[in-house]
Amino acid sequence: MSLPEKEKGTSGPASGARDPGASAYLVDADAARAVAVCALGAHGVDDESCALVADALVETSARGIGTHGLRLLPGYLDDLARRIANPAPRIAVVRENGPSALLDADAALGVVAGTAGAWEAVRRAARFGVGAVVVRNSNHFAAASIHSRVMSRAGMAGWAMTSASARVAPFHGRDPLLGTNPVSVAAGAGDHEFVLDMATSQVCLGTVRERGRRGRPLDPGWATDGRGHATLDPDRAAALSPLGPGHKGQGLGMVVALMTAGLADAPLDWELDHIEQAGPGGGRRVAHFLLCLDPAFFGGRDAFDGRLRDLVDTTRAAPPADGSAVLSPGDPERHSERAAARSGITLDVETTRALERLARRHGLPAPTLRPLPRHAP
Repeated sequence: MSLPEKEKGTSGPASGARDPGASAYLVDADAARAVAVCALGAHGVDDESCALVADALVETSARGIGTHGLRLLPGYLDDLARRIANPAPRIAVVRENGPSALLDADAALGVVAGTAGAWEAVRRAARFGVGAVVVRNSNHFAAASIHSRVMSRAGMAGWAMTSASARVAPFHGRDPLLGTNPVSVAAGAGDHEFVLDMATSQVCLGTVRERGRRGRPLDPGWATDGRGHATLDPDRAAALSPLGPGHKGQGLGMVVALMTAGLADAPLDWELDHIEQAGPGGGRRVAHFLLCLDPAFFGGRDAFDGRLRDLVDTTRAAPPADGSAVLSPGDPERHSERAAARSGITLDVETTRALERLARRHGLPAPTLRPLPRHAP
């Protein structure tokens, strides 16, 4: 997402490390986390939730998913300031029956609500073998893999989905109707961790906006203009295209809408406010779906772990067709996370500016920046 207007600006850096030729910066993860925790706490968020949200955003940035990491922090703070997000929600079980539950998030930040739903699913899966939890009355979910990995880190297989405001035109359609409606599935750990995290559109809106900020064209098939025609111009993109080609991405997006908004009796995608357009004083009523499976109740945990290792290793060992290594879902993110642990997390210029402003506002040292060359990825 683009930064809210009131967070934009060109004030100079407190760190003195700004390089006008840099396209991005390496930032210390601990320093960035400290800024996020302090800024969230200043809006009335409790210590546990501050740590939860800050860790989620820093982890996502470290894993190279820049569109859903620390770039989201200013928008979340704006949601708290305008009381779209409730800093002190009372998340409650509305209805339950054995392995299933419906939670009301009380307009919580989506990271807080989604994580609460994931842990509720873990608890039920540990007892029944499966836990299916639907969350209503929430806000922006952040990266879906944040929540699927809560379940996988508990030794389970986790599935996470969320509704989202309309950005995607249906196949053969002109106007946005569906959200990017992500799906994430996670299982395993370490070098054999499987983490699929994908939108049901070709790309997310943040990627389109990032191309616009850099003055770069879109890839073919990513978006259409106001007349429904394909466009490579980020400024003319009126709708994202579904994952394709063909109707399959639309179908997957509709599945997510059905399993989230449909099960929660919540607004469908086109009825949701966009993250930068919601009015003050009420949550966006986003819905989430969390499914947790305990392998011990099925073929057995050891058997599952062995099959998972075999699946991942055999996939990676597949002969490449064009010289590029064959990867398993989660491999690029794991590589990025290890690089970030050595050198710092890579953040775009606008996000580093936002962190600097927040550090000054809250009396913290600005994160030390090291510029990446303009040609760096």
